[in-house]
Amino acid sequence: MNIPEDLRYSKEHEWVRIEGDTAVIGISDFAQGELGDIVFVEVETEGETMGKDEVFGSIEAVKTVSDLFMPVGGEIIAFNEELESDPEKINSDPYGEGWIIKVRMDDPSALDELMDASAYGELVG
Repeated sequence: MNIPEDLRYSKEHEWVRIEGDTAVIGISDFAQGELGDIVFVEVETEGETMGKDEVFGSIEAVKTVSDLFMPVGGEIIAFNEELESDPEKINSDPYGEGWIIKVRMDDPSALDELMDASAYGELVG
C-alpha cells in the first residue's frame, strides 16, 4: 500500500497536498482499494465554500457509494473534470492524475489536525 510521506491524511481516507495556497485533495490508495473499481465521481460543490468534515461529493464503485469529506475548510476552486470520463484514474493513480478537487483553504493551520503518513499507516494497519 502506497502512503506518500509528503501528504496529510484524514480519518475518512482523504489526502491533502499543498501547492502554493491551494490544497489538492483526493482519496488514499487504501480507500480506492477498499472501494474497488470506481465507476463515477460526483462533485456538485465547485465554487462553494465548505467547512471541514462537510460532504463535498460522492464516489461510486461497482458495489457501493461513499461520501467524500472535506479534510480542510475552504472554497472548492476546481474539480478534476477528467474523472467524468475516466473515474478509474483514482484506482490507477490516486495521488496523481486521480486527484478530485482543489480548495483555497480558509485556515492553513487546519493541516496540523490531519495525520502524517506514519499515523495514517497505523490507522489503516
